[in-house]
Amino acid sequence: MAMQRLATMKGQYRAKELLRRCRGFSWVAHRETIAHEIESPIPKMPPFDYAPPPYNGPSAAEILQKRKQFLSPSMFYFYNNTPLNVVDGKMQYLYDDTGRRYLDAFGGIATVCCGHCHPDVVKAIVNQTNRLQHCTILYLNPAIADFAEALASKLPGDLKVVFFTNSGTEANELAMMIARLYTGCHDIISLRNAYHGNAAGTMGATAQSNWKFNIVQSGVHHALNPDPYRGVFGSDGKMYAKDVEELITYGTSGHVAGFLSESIQGVGGIIELAPDYLPAVYSSIKKAGGLCIADEVQCGFARTGSHFWGFESQGVVPDIVTMAKGIGNGIPLGAVVTTPEIAEVLTRRSYFNTFGGNPVCTAAGHAVLKVIEKENLQENAHVVGSYLKERLNSLKDKHEIIGDVRGRGLMLGVELVTDRQLKTPAKVETLHVMDQMKEMGVLIGKGGFFGNVFRITPPLCFTKEDADFLVDVMDYTMSKM
Repeated sequence: MAMQRLATMKGQYRAKELLRRCRGFSWVAHRETIAHEIESPIPKMPPFDYAPPPYNGPSAAEILQKRKQFLSPSMFYFYNNTPLNVVDGKMQYLYDDTGRRYLDAFGGIATVCCGHCHPDVVKAIVNQTNRLQHCTILYLNPAIADFAEALASKLPGDLKVVFFTNSGTEANELAMMIARLYTGCHDIISLRNAYHGNAAGTMGATAQSNWKFNIVQSGVHHALNPDPYRGVFGSDGKMYAKDVEELITYGTSGHVAGFLSESIQGVGGIIELAPDYLPAVYSSIKKAGGLCIADEVQCGFARTGSHFWGFESQGVVPDIVTMAKGIGNGIPLGAVVTTPEIAEVLTRRSYFNTFGGNPVCTAAGHAVLKVIEKENLQENAHVVGSYLKERLNSLKDKHEIIGDVRGRGLMLGVELVTDRQLKTPAKVETLHVMDQMKEMGVLIGKGGFFGNVFRITPPLCFTKEDADFLVDVMDYTMSKM
């Protein structure tokens, strides 16, 4: 492998020098020459009928300097060598300060579901902003009421009462508080490798040391992660569920406040819970007097394709559902939805959220629901996502570095390993491929505890042509390693 890499580098150097002498060096020409030399065509991005307006703002270097000077040093960014200065977006594409187009296969971390600056969502935001930008919930306003009604209609059973928040972290924190108030218990069970936010309250439910600070996080127990790829029981969901029973028996008084989980872990590396896991766990939680909380922050709003909500794929109905990200297509908005009986506990004291249910945000959320239905985005997520997953699995057959391809709809993960038997995380290689894909015009995310999983969560308007381009670029990049 080392000799192969050296030979490739020598070939690239010869091509680069030839270009410098003959006609002046350009990166595009450099890539074309290398591609010709090794007889591997460079994938071409699908055409798109949009040209961003000229950008006259500060450069990436200037913005980076301001960011370092005035923003928290905890704010990390992708592509450390050449940070991306994004100034424009349209549907599944982003544009940098030079006008260059990128295929956005990350969707702002599974947030942009309808597409960047979708005209219907923008129109709803502008119209509401022109009419009324903010109104306290102490007054009546149609925007919040209409959206709450529309949102409740998308949920099963008695899940009809909505509390609006501004983020997924807020939503999960509120859900945990509701469960504790309703049951009179403090103990909550979540999963190892889970991420539910990193505020003081939700940090306890998050079970990745990368995201946890040394503060009080009492009352949360972490069960074995039902991970079909790395888990001890493979795809046997019922075996993992027994660990929850044992946690209740040995780690609590026998009664719990609730169980909180995603159906597909996002930050954790696009891990779809093992089949039959949630029905068994929900049964154990109910017997212990607890509430079942579904975190739909990333996998909700049609992203999984097969269902509107991720939990539906396991055939369960939770007591509380939390959501954010895709709910507003990028507008800061979150929500907790529960039953009238459970919602009643918050009347024991005053509960208030100044911006939760802001008219502009709820107008955007209502528009998102309409776009998903009008443009049949759930079906598109299923069809295109299935096609993309099939192509990624074909890539796995070709490249030994791909250890696993997983997920559902347009929430897919590709885990890279240096050894398929040992499943050794390919951390450095993941960064390299990610950087090279960006250079070729494709943006993807990464996650997983070891940072070796590509997170593919594009806007739901993603096409098969986009899927082909993404896979071809990934293939091209991996072939050069």
